[in-house]
Amino acid sequence: MRDCGAVVALTRALFSAPIVAADWLRRRWLRLLGPLARPIVTRRELRVALGFSAMIASALVATLVAPLWMLILGPLVWGVPHLVADLRYLVVRPGYHRRPWLWALAGGPLVWVGLGGELWWGFLGAGAAALLARARLLPRLLVMAALLACGAGLAWLGRVGDVVFAHAHNFIAVGLWWSWRPRLSRLHWIPLVLLVLVSMFLLGDVALGLARASGGLQWFGGRMDLGYQVWRLSPGIGPELGLRLVLLFCFGQTIHYAIWLQLLPDEDRERATPTSFRASHQALREDLGGLGLGVAVVLALGLAVWAVFDLLHASHGYFRVARFHGHLELMAGALLLLERRR
Repeated sequence: MRDCGAVVALTRALFSAPIVAADWLRRRWLRLLGPLARPIVTRRELRVALGFSAMIASALVATLVAPLWMLILGPLVWGVPHLVADLRYLVVRPGYHRRPWLWALAGGPLVWVGLGGELWWGFLGAGAAALLARARLLPRLLVMAALLACGAGLAWLGRVGDVVFAHAHNFIAVGLWWSWRPRLSRLHWIPLVLLVLVSMFLLGDVALGLARASGGLQWFGGRMDLGYQVWRLSPGIGPELGLRLVLLFCFGQTIHYAIWLQLLPDEDRERATPTSFRASHQALREDLGGLGLGVAVVLALGLAVWAVFDLLHASHGYFRVARFHGHLELMAGALLLLERRR
């Protein structure tokens, strides 16, 4: 029994060491900033605007320098944590898991999509979620009709519709971030305008030329080269536009992960000042429970080990598991719009 307790204590120490180190690094960074640190720490709107703008700039550089690496390794590294954030902020924190009718009518199509069903089932589930929202009947019917019409349109497009939704879902998180809580200033417009400008830039000739010049579009290996990415992200489209869409998807995917893993946690906190990483870890454990957090860690580590031996199939496996989450975001967006929780 004593040996078992020692093993548990050692395991906790190993897991807590990175958190302690992260808190130490942040304290050092804030001390180096000096007087500049105070407004960043005390003013959430300023901190989020600066952080989001920095994320957009760094995502642009990464997209131009190493887009193939970002497209493959991004989901394998950040995919599972971002799914955990999806479930935490879109289901657990709002309390939707305690509404049985919502799970009965909207959860079924969502599970079916996760098991491999056609994507239009997810729009059917989102329409059901809109209908069950705690709001007036007319807005519910309008949102439900819009969702069903979008689902029908994407179903008519077939595989192209799946690709369109994959591109669009990267920016659904931007809408969720924007509407997550009332804004006290106009600072949030700075990263939004920057996001639009960068997206337009990536569809132009200069961005494509820079990506080619940097060598970022060269052979990647592991059967996941540029031709594979063009086939996956822009099927049936001319090569020039197809390459631009690959770059745009790489950028959008990176922003998508950044929002779920950094911006939304900051926006969701009641206090304006950031908490320590230790406190954030404790809050995550309280929301998900020890079992839920343990399952997430096992999945993340298992995916990493799988990728070491078979990068292609590990990537396919992740996207099969994650297939439901775009529609989960759609459902939460409809409920957020109709119920105006924040």
